[in-house]
Amino acid sequence: MIQNLAWATGYNIVALPLAVGVLYNQGIVLSPAAGAVLMTVSTVVVAINASLLKVKS
Repeated sequence: MIQNLAWATGYNIVALPLAVGVLYNQGIVLSPAAGAVLMTVSTVVVAINASLLKVKS
């Protein structure tokens, strides 16, 4: 559970500011579509991690 929280928090710390445009002046912008794809990938990674942890226990 802690690993899943760390993954989700890490994603939010990196992707949300990029989607808002914090680094726009440096030319780094994350489109809403790319943000949606990353959120889906994040969800899949958390689900796979939870499945793996369940198997190991």
